[in-house]
Amino acid sequence: MTAPTTSEPAIRVQGLTKSYKTLHVLRGVDLEVTRGSIFALLGSNGAGKTTAVKILSTLLKADAGTARVNGFDVAKQAADVRESISLTGQFAAVDEILSGRENLVLVARLRHLKDPGKIADDLLKRFSLTDAGARKVSTYSGGMRRRLDIAMSLIGDPPVIFLDEPTTGLDPQARLEVWQTVKELARHGTTVLLTTQYLDEAEQLADRIAILHEGRIIVNGTVAELKQLLPPAKVEYVEKQPTLEDVFLTLVGDNGHNRNAGTNA
Repeated sequence: MTAPTTSEPAIRVQGLTKSYKTLHVLRGVDLEVTRGSIFALLGSNGAGKTTAVKILSTLLKADAGTARVNGFDVAKQAADVRESISLTGQFAAVDEILSGRENLVLVARLRHLKDPGKIADDLLKRFSLTDAGARKVSTYSGGMRRRLDIAMSLIGDPPVIFLDEPTTGLDPQARLEVWQTVKELARHGTTVLLTTQYLDEAEQLADRIAILHEGRIIVNGTVAELKQLLPPAKVEYVEKQPTLEDVFLTLVGDNGHNRNAGTNA
């Protein structure tokens, strides 16, 4: 596997199409993702987000177009692409019978990595799961399970990670925990392609956002650029009321990311 040039985008997609008989899921998708950034693919259910991720992760073949991940063609260099990525689906793929640490050690051993115990301990610390590492995953909260799932996907240090609807089914505090985890991934230099149908999630996390609608990218830009597409807001002076998030965090405390030693709520 030849190392890619750092100037090349982590992900480059051109003219990607995919159909299932008469159902046209992708209709010529183009996008680029800068290395070390968080890119959100935003769209409603059925927009084609998961299909795009499956093609980029070599699980599905496109009908037409090209896609490169970490410098490798997904169709012609699938093995190199798979070595470069990790994919986390909508539901945490963790073994509830094992402890958090045992899950991590197992994956490290399956990948034939040296010192799997140290790898596990380092990841537990990085994702604030050290105190819960010896507990069975069945006792974890939803946010803890998702953080463990993401930690498992980072074993082997893949430069690109796909997160497909990572907060589906999570409560508000668990979502905040996962958001913090995703931000940490980018700070460590990992490129993240995130699919979501939640507008606030894309706005909170992404450096750039592409809106996928009926199989086409209809807009692509930063949050500020997308907001400029609308007419200027009318300025009115009103008393600021607390948001529901303000109320929630005041009542439960803004320490969800560090409460992993507690029991499952």
